[in-house]
Amino acid sequence: MKPATAQAGERVTVTAPDADCNPRYGVNARIQVTVIDATNAKVIDATAPMDDAGGFTYTFEVPSQTAVGDAAVTAIPYNIDWCDDTGKNNRADGAAASLQRASCVMPMKPMTIIP
Repeated sequence: MKPATAQAGERVTVTAPDADCNPRYGVNARIQVTVIDATNAKVIDATAPMDDAGGFTYTFEVPSQTAVGDAAVTAIPYNIDWCDDTGKNNRADGAAASLQRASCVMPMKPMTIIP
C-alpha cells in the first residue's frame, strides 16, 4: 500500500501480486477493499477487479470525512469462501485438493491519516 500515511483527498494504492498456489479465482474475480478509520467508521467499502491468480491494484481517494489517526485497510477476495474449515475446495469443482493449514485472521495493513 502506498502511501502508508495520507490525508483527506490524497490517493492511496493497494496492490497484491499473483499467488504462488494457483487459487483459480476465475475471470470475473473481485477483491473487496475496506478502510476503517480511527473512529471505527467504514470510510471505503468497494470491490475491484482481481485476476485469476489473486493479483490486483486498487486506487482510492481518502474521503474528507476520514478521522485523523490510525486506520486499517483490508483486502479479501469478494464473495468467495476464502477460509473453508470443512476441507472442501469450493472453487476447484471436483479436482483433488491438497489442503494446507491457513489462518482465518483478517489480513490488514495499517495506515495513518494525517491532518
